[in-house]
Amino acid sequence: MKPISLTIAGLHSFREKQTIDFTALCEGGVFGIFGPTGSGKSTILDAMTLALFGSVERAANRTQAIINHAEQELFVSFTFELENAAGAKRYTVERSLKKVDEWRTRSAVCRLIEHRSEPVVLADKLSEVDKAIEQLLGLTMEDFTRAVVLPQGKFAEFLSLKGSERRQMLQRLFHLERYGDQLNKKVERPACRRSARMGKNRSGKSGAWRCFKSSAQAGRGGCAGARGAVCQAKKRA
Repeated sequence: MKPISLTIAGLHSFREKQTIDFTALCEGGVFGIFGPTGSGKSTILDAMTLALFGSVERAANRTQAIINHAEQELFVSFTFELENAAGAKRYTVERSLKKVDEWRTRSAVCRLIEHRSEPVVLADKLSEVDKAIEQLLGLTMEDFTRAVVLPQGKFAEFLSLKGSERRQMLQRLFHLERYGDQLNKKVERPACRRSARMGKNRSGKSGAWRCFKSSAQAGRGGCAGARGAVCQAKKRA
């Protein structure tokens, strides 16, 4: 994903509308965001995740108290580019949230636009936009904040992911699901069926062996009894 532009208004310390043009910044390949504490560096990353996923990682309940205290509404717009073998496509996702009270917010506007010769609105409902973004990126918000945009204090969490969590995340990042868990499931199913059949066979054999052993023991007991009766008969004779 290549960032193109980001517009922020009313989010945290960005009270007035601000637009960041990433095209010039990305020309050098690498750029940094610098500034004193409280200047809004992390808010730029928050605005990206809010535009894409409708949530802010470091906010309570993901949207609590994110609107500037002097404003009643916030607006974010993020334009980005995705490229594959077929070429590059550009999208813009916009979200507007209104303040319900001091802590709560509600979604007012939400839409995803694809840039063509004429812009096309791909989705304009909250759930539809969320689903479309996840399909386009191939990432959940958890994946995005672990591998693309890591909020402060989250890098250690990324490093300490458990093996299964790391594997599943990397599968989604590189679209390897069919070679990972899905392949494991396909392999495990026949293996489980074979194990189940083998278990039944072993159970049947052991049962037959027990029956044979019991019969043999009974037979030996019978023979011993017969020998005893013969001996007693000889003594009486």
